[in-house]
Amino acid sequence: MTTAPDLASFIKAYDVRGLVGSQLTDEVVEALGAAFADEMRGETGPSGGIAVGHDMRDSSPGFAAAFARGAQARGASVIMLGLGSTDETYFASGHLGVPAAMFTASHNPATYNGIKFCRAGAQGISLATGLGSIRDRAQAYLDAGSIPAVDAPGTLAHRDVLPDYAAYLRELVDLSSVRPLRVVVDAGNGMGGLTVPAVLGTAAGLPALPLEIIPLYFELDGTFPNHEANPLEPANLVDLQKAVVAHGADLGLAFDGDADRCFVIDELGQPVTPSAVAAIVALREITRVRASGETGEIRVVHNLITSRVVPETILAAGAIPVRTKVGHSLIKDVMHSTGAIFGGEHSAHYYFRDFWGADNGMLAAMHLIAQFGQYDGPMSALAAEFTPYTASGEINSTVDDVPAAYTRIVEAFQGRGEVDELDGLTFSGSTDGDWWWFSVRPSNTEPLLRLNAEAATAETMAAIRDEVLGLIRA
Repeated sequence: MTTAPDLASFIKAYDVRGLVGSQLTDEVVEALGAAFADEMRGETGPSGGIAVGHDMRDSSPGFAAAFARGAQARGASVIMLGLGSTDETYFASGHLGVPAAMFTASHNPATYNGIKFCRAGAQGISLATGLGSIRDRAQAYLDAGSIPAVDAPGTLAHRDVLPDYAAYLRELVDLSSVRPLRVVVDAGNGMGGLTVPAVLGTAAGLPALPLEIIPLYFELDGTFPNHEANPLEPANLVDLQKAVVAHGADLGLAFDGDADRCFVIDELGQPVTPSAVAAIVALREITRVRASGETGEIRVVHNLITSRVVPETILAAGAIPVRTKVGHSLIKDVMHSTGAIFGGEHSAHYYFRDFWGADNGMLAAMHLIAQFGQYDGPMSALAAEFTPYTASGEINSTVDDVPAAYTRIVEAFQGRGEVDELDGLTFSGSTDGDWWWFSVRPSNTEPLLRLNAEAATAETMAAIRDEVLGLIRA
């Protein structure tokens, strides 16, 4: 008798992410489909349906089919979305009013796959809000060796939502009147290769925009033959940076594997920080909401390691910044609980009230293009307006004794500024009139400390960064 795998070993706080063949198998996925149908019973909308989408990984179509079999066995009707981005699946969940499952491992290597779940209306699911129950139900089915079928199994239908998704984004951001722009897009052989031509081009039957899109690695290939589809790593931006300069482009865009995150490169080939993008989009959304006649308090979410320019921009525009812990699924919950119109993270996840509070890298890119398309100057100048300070970026240090390093930092900075414990420790103070802050967060899964620092000047940032790193690595 084969021992059932331990699902707790690869079902994380907010999603499923495991090795294909050893952790994720058709049997495991079918059990998860059955468990998802059980957990979502009563939440499947008028159609009683569950939407299932998948990315371009070799294992994804088979896993989506196995998941559908499990869900149907437990009475759920399944809407197969086929190939799509994660935010396209969120669109289906919101637009159709059904829970959804997306098969992707995002930026992870080809040997991985995973599942991102959401309730109807693209609302997130975590271990504490349903994923733990899904895991336990699936584990019980695997341990029992079978999934008991209900008397009336669910139906199976196929639906292509890409045209509706593209049209909806075009309604949210009008790009028809921007000045002509040349844009290089690196899809990293991920799902941006499908969604970019539909949204920014004419592949979905929409009118042409004044954009010349120069494609880079648009071929869907889950083996990622050119580079990892993880734009957060600088090495994976090199090809795009070179292409932007070589083509004399106005800007470049890089999407991750499931195309829910977007990174920006200026005309000089330099990265635009996600904090600058967040500030630009926040300003646009605040202005739009006010112009629409909406009254009352307007809130915008940002996590605690975005640049200081983000809350400053929000406040200057007359809105209220809401500071949160780091973690993209957490921000979805905060978006709903606060009624925020927009949320931005340092990791290039951007969330929109008009997109059911879910994240959408394509929509953020469209807002940036809309702003830049009315701007009289290069992308580097626009980015500089929203990058007035110097940041370290996230620096990870492996340490033998995390608590001891933590204690050294606390002792060294005691009395030198304010401290809060929202997420790890954040210290803020000033040196010779220059303000600074830094955040140190222990990893939940590894012996790591993560440092982010920012200051009014490069000299002060470097001094704080180096002092804290010395304490961490002592």
